[in-house]
Amino acid sequence: MKRILFVDDEPKILDGLRTLLRRRRREWDMAFVGGGKEALAAFEQQPFDVIVSDMRMPEMDGATLLKEIRRRYPHAVRIVLTGHTEVETALRTIPIAHQFLTKPCDAEVLKSVIDRACSLQALLDDELIRGLVGGIGELPSVPRIFSELSTALADPDRGLADVAGILEQDVAMCAKVLQLVNSSFVGLGRRMSNIRDAVVYLGARTLKQLVLSVEVFRAFPAKLAHGDLSLDALQRHSLLTAQVARRIVPPGADAEDAFAAGILHDVGILILATHVPERLAEALDSAKQKSIPLYQAETELYGVTHAEAGAYLLGLWGLPYPVVEAVAHHHLPGRVPHEGLAILDAVHLADALSAEAQCWLAQDVDRTLSDSEYLTRIGADVHLEKWRALAKELARASARV
Repeated sequence: MKRILFVDDEPKILDGLRTLLRRRRREWDMAFVGGGKEALAAFEQQPFDVIVSDMRMPEMDGATLLKEIRRRYPHAVRIVLTGHTEVETALRTIPIAHQFLTKPCDAEVLKSVIDRACSLQALLDDELIRGLVGGIGELPSVPRIFSELSTALADPDRGLADVAGILEQDVAMCAKVLQLVNSSFVGLGRRMSNIRDAVVYLGARTLKQLVLSVEVFRAFPAKLAHGDLSLDALQRHSLLTAQVARRIVPPGADAEDAFAAGILHDVGILILATHVPERLAEALDSAKQKSIPLYQAETELYGVTHAEAGAYLLGLWGLPYPVVEAVAHHHLPGRVPHEGLAILDAVHLADALSAEAQCWLAQDVDRTLSDSEYLTRIGADVHLEKWRALAKELARASARV
């Protein structure tokens, strides 16, 4: 049974939550406390799986509390529940909270968010990675991209289209912008996975604060601690995968979800390379020695791959489910029962075609593009050569930029 802790300094709010969630007592072990100190004391007695905290509280506010929870109990899912929707508040909690909900919160929305968070916890069986990902508040960004974006935002003559074009080159920034625009603080009312739409919706002012104030953009690793990887190469591969995936999804599928999943599909590599580089290096070496895909080497060594690690984080951030699903299964789309060519297939194929065109982790390519049974089943066999030519064309165009 999952343990959920609710924190709010207003007794009426806590009473309302008790009433709202009474039917969940057989599914969740719930506790309700009136402040940050009481919350930390409750965690010391027995850690919780999820904490849902109000933002504005006396003595210790929600941001301070969740920062401390992240430090002590990184596995716990951290959710902010507040009636205050100021941009500054959202930006302060972005590096700390996984999800943002506004008060009053519909019972079904709250239940859905908590259920989803608990489901995502079950996605990873590896305690080290679960704790690691839960404690992450930032992802690395390329200094060149950060510099270009800051310059563009400071220039009144540069439009938001230019800003979006720069953002689309950077995995970490795309992830954070999508996290913010999909949060309850923005109040959009629907999921958004299009970076350009997100830039237009948020506007230059919010983006400036996001880029210049959020802690995520303060870490700029020079390399990914392995000879076979570089941050620039990862960025180029992710962007090409996104471009190809957007072009090959069938009519009726969300091309922008495919693009978002493509650009974020290897975010798990950033996580591992930044926080447990020795673990990633061991998997890369094993894959090279055995001539097997990286994900297979990771599975043999640890039972979990960078795909699941990345999807876990993006899911906690509240990105659209098709994006999280495609990231989680971009190496093994057959794990998800479906018919025809879906978004996760588009990302799977785009990843392989882009890797082939760019000579990126070459041992990951052959199985995908030579699996005739899989290609025929999803109807991709008749398009493969056309898509291969598209990937090569886009790769050449990207190299000329």
